Amino acid sequence: MARTIIPYALVLAAAAALLDWLEYRYLTHAYSTEIYVLLIALGSVALGLWAGRKLTPVHAASPFARNDAAIRSLGLTARECEILELLASGRSNKEMARTLGISPNTIKTHVTRVYEKLEVQNRVLAIAKARSLALIP
Repeated sequence: MARTIIPYALVLAAAAALLDWLEYRYLTHAYSTEIYVLLIALGSVALGLWAGRKLTPVHAASPFARNDAAIRSLGLTARECEILELLASGRSNKEMARTLGISPNTIKTHVTRVYEKLEVQNRVLAIAKARSLALIP
């Protein structure tokens, strides 16, 4: 049984390979311009990526340095700086209260004072201003 199947399998495999080769020849002949354009585009992209990586300087990220002078000039307390960091992490008032072990009303008071000292009206503006002043990373 295997002696009859193997020759047929080999003939079918050779026929499939021949048909694939003929299809490849037809496609390369019929779409030669598109294939060349594609190869040139891929080569250009690869060259651009390589040149960009080689020519662009790599800056090492410097560690965050808090602007203590701005903190003193704004009159922010250590607790208010903690509140700013927690605001930047996206936590709600209840989550901040649980983290710091104080009541949510105390958090609201601290957040209000931070808004007053930074002269902003909401969390997004407070975080943006604190980052621009290097108060938080």
